Amino acid sequence: MDDHGGESGPRPPGAVGQPAAPLPYEGVWRFTAPAEDASVPQARRAVRDLLLRQGVPVSDDLVHGLLLIVSELVTNAVRHAALLSPVLAVEVAVGAEWVRVSVEDNHPYRPTALEADHGRTGGRGLLLVREIAREAGGAVDVEHTASGGKVIWAALPLKPPYPAL
Repeated sequence: MDDHGGESGPRPPGAVGQPAAPLPYEGVWRFTAPAEDASVPQARRAVRDLLLRQGVPVSDDLVHGLLLIVSELVTNAVRHAALLSPVLAVEVAVGAEWVRVSVEDNHPYRPTALEADHGRTGGRGLLLVREIAREAGGAVDVEHTASGGKVIWAALPLKPPYPAL
């Protein structure tokens, strides 16, 4: 995978007229990979290693959820978009209180999380992604890109949501 990472990214609010210095782990990193099966474990390793290298304060549960989301989204791009998009991109954006992973391809089809068909053995990846994000207090969405493709992203808080009282 190619790392086209950068050090720019969202910044926490600072003092009046003075932006606060970013936390050491904040930033946006982008990796590209061929749309093939071998890219699924490579993307997982790249995201895991990035979180560790940057010192992002993530729990083991959050890392597990993020890596499962990355696996599902990259797998979907490989299975459903490879003919029109031989290369995919994985982006990791980390803010002071959240982490967002996204997978972009050049296929125009915008998938939807369909209700599970218990007779099928596949087709539940986006349902799983949506459920992981919901349980973590995060969000998932699919957006069109300027080039006519799509990006599917999931944003999760770095700290688990407080239970309802």
